[in-house]
Amino acid sequence: MAHVIVVGAGPAGAALAFLLARRGIETTLIERQNDFSREFRGEVLMPSGQAVFDELGLREEFDALPHQEPSCVDFYPGGDSPIRLDFGEDLQGGPRIVSQPLMLEMLVTQARAFPCFTFHRGTQASDLIKRGERVCGVRLGDGREILGDLVVGADGRGSVVRRKAGLESPRSAESFDVVWFRVPYPDFIAREGRPVQAYARQGHLALAFPTPEGDELQIAWLIIKGTFGELRRRGVEAWVHEMAHHVRPELGEHLRSHAQSLERPFVLDVVCYLLPDWSVPGAALVGDAAHPMSPVGGQGINIALRDVVVFANHLVPVLQNDFGSADVDEAALAYARERYPEAEEIQAFQRAAPRVIFRQAWWSSPLLQLLRILRFGVIRRFLARRGASRILHGTRSVKLNA
Repeated sequence: MAHVIVVGAGPAGAALAFLLARRGIETTLIERQNDFSREFRGEVLMPSGQAVFDELGLREEFDALPHQEPSCVDFYPGGDSPIRLDFGEDLQGGPRIVSQPLMLEMLVTQARAFPCFTFHRGTQASDLIKRGERVCGVRLGDGREILGDLVVGADGRGSVVRRKAGLESPRSAESFDVVWFRVPYPDFIAREGRPVQAYARQGHLALAFPTPEGDELQIAWLIIKGTFGELRRRGVEAWVHEMAHHVRPELGEHLRSHAQSLERPFVLDVVCYLLPDWSVPGAALVGDAAHPMSPVGGQGINIALRDVVVFANHLVPVLQNDFGSADVDEAALAYARERYPEAEEIQAFQRAAPRVIFRQAWWSSPLLQLLRILRFGVIRRFLARRGASRILHGTRSVKLNA
């Protein structure tokens, strides 16, 4: 029987392990953390990511997870008056904010129903085992070894599998950092239908949206890289005041009133690049291990889940029949060829948006002014659909065949 070792039980790793185990393939999932609660996790699933749970046959279980579904987005392009875009009428589908820890527990629980699935929680993969030039297993931090026909690195942007396989790529310098924090959910936004709010002005971009439980507002504040250190040295009051200056007055006042009680801000060092190669003989990468995504547009979790569907389409038919190592390697190469274009297109968009916001191009300021024509219904709907389609729905059709 074929044996696949998946390193990393994030969305890509847990979903892939479930799919493989459901198809009767011996699957070992390794996760270095004892639980899935971490300081920062992507929890915004676009329609493209939500659809993967239909492909997995887990839509009912997915729908049962705590979540929020904003009905619209209020966009503030440099002013206090918003442009409202309805996710149904204008954008043909919107995001769902889902508890990622509970989603991962659900995937692992579903995978455990299959006797061919093994889960090692709180276990560090420290190295790859090789026979000649081929990867044939994983060495754990306690010295144990697990052998398999394929090792899949789903261990994120700091991937051990990527590093040990020699697939490292130089980091591209991004122009911004993300400050992420939570405050109690404001009543005035709840009365407005809990919209996603996006603020673009004066070299800042801020996104505000509810937590999956709906009791807090989480804010992702994009700022020019390296500028948060000075604000932090001036104290919490200083950076909250700076943040409050770039959002609507009511929200600004809400931030100031909770300056001393809000959760400690988390500063995310933004990394965004695309590896030219996603595999070596005996090992392959999925999700952020292959293409760390910028947080712009909330794409990381969605692209990773779509990777899993395509990888399974190529890998499962091979592993369910008589196969050789060359067949496994070709399946990994075919998967990467199919997924590379979408990852490249989404990352191109993610890099373009900060250039507009931080005015790094001559056309940035005119474009922000041009966005005000979105107030006119027909033009708004046309441009919104064209601009948001790839973020909400992806740029390729992804269906599970395996």
